[in-house]
Amino acid sequence: MNIEELSGLPAGAVDHFRSEGIEELYPPQAEAVEAGATDGESLVAAVPTASGKTMIAALSMLSAVERGGKALYIVPLRALASEKKAEFEAYERFGVTTGVTTGNYESTSEWLATKDIIVATSEKVDSLVRNGADWLSDLTCVVSDEVHLIDDRNRGPTLEVTLAKLRRLNPAMQTVALSATVGNADEIADWLDAALVDTDWRPIDLRMGVHYGNALNFDDGSTREVPVEGSEKQEAALVRDILQEGGSSLVFVNSRRNAEAAASRLGQVSSRELDGDEREALAELAEEIREDSDTETSKDLADCVERGAAFHHAGLSATQRTLVEDAFRDRLLKVISATPTLAAGVNTPARRVIVRDWRRFDPSAGGMSPLDVLEVHQMMGRAGRPGLDPYGEAVLLAKSHDESEELFDRYVWADPEAVRSKLAAEPALRTHVLATIASGFARTREGLLEFLEATLYASQSTEAGRLERVTDDVLDYLERNDFIKRERAGGDADADAGIDDGAFTSAADLAAQQESTREESLEATSLGHTVSRLYLDPMSAAEIVHGLERADDRPTALGLYQLVSRTPDMYELYLRSGEDEKFGELYYEREAELLGDRPSEYEEDRFEDWLAALKTGKLLEDWASEEDEERLTDRYKIGPGDLRGKVDTAEWLLGAAESLAAEVDSEWTVAVREARARVEHGVGEELLELVSVGGVGRKRARQLYEVGIEEPADLRSADKGVVLGALKGKKTAENILENAGREDPSMEGVEPVGGAANTGAAGSSAGGGADEETATEAADDDQSSLGDF
Repeated sequence: MNIEELSGLPAGAVDHFRSEGIEELYPPQAEAVEAGATDGESLVAAVPTASGKTMIAALSMLSAVERGGKALYIVPLRALASEKKAEFEAYERFGVTTGVTTGNYESTSEWLATKDIIVATSEKVDSLVRNGADWLSDLTCVVSDEVHLIDDRNRGPTLEVTLAKLRRLNPAMQTVALSATVGNADEIADWLDAALVDTDWRPIDLRMGVHYGNALNFDDGSTREVPVEGSEKQEAALVRDILQEGGSSLVFVNSRRNAEAAASRLGQVSSRELDGDEREALAELAEEIREDSDTETSKDLADCVERGAAFHHAGLSATQRTLVEDAFRDRLLKVISATPTLAAGVNTPARRVIVRDWRRFDPSAGGMSPLDVLEVHQMMGRAGRPGLDPYGEAVLLAKSHDESEELFDRYVWADPEAVRSKLAAEPALRTHVLATIASGFARTREGLLEFLEATLYASQSTEAGRLERVTDDVLDYLERNDFIKRERAGGDADADAGIDDGAFTSAADLAAQQESTREESLEATSLGHTVSRLYLDPMSAAEIVHGLERADDRPTALGLYQLVSRTPDMYELYLRSGEDEKFGELYYEREAELLGDRPSEYEEDRFEDWLAALKTGKLLEDWASEEDEERLTDRYKIGPGDLRGKVDTAEWLLGAAESLAAEVDSEWTVAVREARARVEHGVGEELLELVSVGGVGRKRARQLYEVGIEEPADLRSADKGVVLGALKGKKTAENILENAGREDPSMEGVEPVGGAANTGAAGSSAGGGADEETATEAADDDQSSLGDF
């Protein structure tokens, strides 16, 4: 289908697509149009990666806008939201506006009411429903990207329930679900009352195969010789081979440590293929990565990048991940070794994808388990980019002839698994049942069950009564913790008043009659509404409330940090070998500070969980005591992204704890607020006022404090030379003085006086980290390590 044949789009849309080089639709795109994508019809597009799914979404959304409607694009990851935002913002040249919302789960983001296309994560959309965002009822088209992730036990239930709620809010809404090729796309289409576009068509050829010995054998029967030289590893030989013909490589491994080690080795291969301009550009990129964070992980990544290689995993900061992804898309970086998270992330294609590790550790299995076919196919689907690669190759590595045959049978020839709902798992259900009641989607038990019948789980369930039983267990839990109230319509007296004794032959008949006359009503309590609005797991809220209620004395920062680390909403650090003894000693040393019913060491599982939460809480306490980021990542064996993730999650949970404390009239609201502020900024209590000034982060606050500037008012009156001596850099000092409200912030002609760097006292109360950091804050530099701003 020629692009000129499209109708129903905003004026200028076709010209825009033509300017992007699109003259003709891919077959799956044309099939979607024929199925009604531009006419408001719902559809499920189950097509391979790089086969034009986003164009199907774009045509659906733009036609909805042209009809006077409003479109929502749901993504699984924040990084994908940023990518789609950049893509859709180009539509503004022909009058279609775009907005993005991913964080702040308490906001209804009313500013989005004026936007034509909205991009959001499924969690954010769920929170918008909970908080009653009025503009959701104006939606006429919803696109769900990567809808196969409904199968994910962590994020899947939220996406599933969110789609069910949006369809209930807007019965005539067009639903467009974009999926990888899965084993039961027809079931998903039936659930969504949608047409199905199911194809394995790709714009460029993808060959899948297995490398064994010196040969790469493909599914089409062809063979490519890729010899392994000397002590060279298989993946190095495959990367070298494809780089020599101008292609790039993605290597998937099963752990962060393996990703980092592989990148270091593969950098020796990629460095031989770099020209002078590339080396210069990579040196600049490496410097950006070093400036982002002063941790060992950052230094290791920068060293790899200088040689044209990189690693990619969740331990990197968001900035580092973006820098790596952009440089790889631009073919500046030649090879990335990554954990499987990259396969479900942003658009990062390569000519050759190497799946080195097809097993990973599974705690439930007690050892290494094979990856799912769908997950491996998602990795393999990254091979080949239209316009840059003449083909794509996806390769598994075998150590023996038998293993080679096994890999062909297990992955190359195999169909991906069916997507199965994970909603009936109790942790997911308790969150969504409370939200469904609090947001008014269900006001009775029968209404709740009726709503749940509209989920994918209900359409797939073969176990009669399971959803009802699990739902009743969840209702009991929510009632016990004062999140909901349950009442039967009409009391016993009312029910008995209309009974004719002669009409019943047994007590069972009487009970049945009474049951039928009394429908159970459900209502969220004030506490329940607060928990739902805060986007908390009810079990997290219960843990926090009970911990605060049992505190006899003002809680310490560590006590509060360990409390929120015990909740299901915090992924706590796990205990490494020998750490149970280390943190067991800390437990007994500071037991009085810990909140809630403390376990004894004989309650093995619960005691170990408390120690893991204590380890996480101690990390947060160290951070709030101004310890150096590099020191913390080394001590706790985590990446800078992990530290930032823990800090962000703790800040959110403590903000929620502050609201809960106010809701239950706790006397410890101020203590919670202070602990939240300290973890947000990574500072001691005495610096909280200083860090409220724009441009003053944890390091600069400590430097100012050490020269006698203890609060914002001091910045408005202090000697400018003292300020300059503490901060270094006139530009930085002027900016901070202006933000503090100084009438004349200019530093023209001012000479530095003293400074934290040579007072000998800097960092004396900061856990030993701030004094070392001062030297890194050079002249006018913008620091971008965690907490600097």
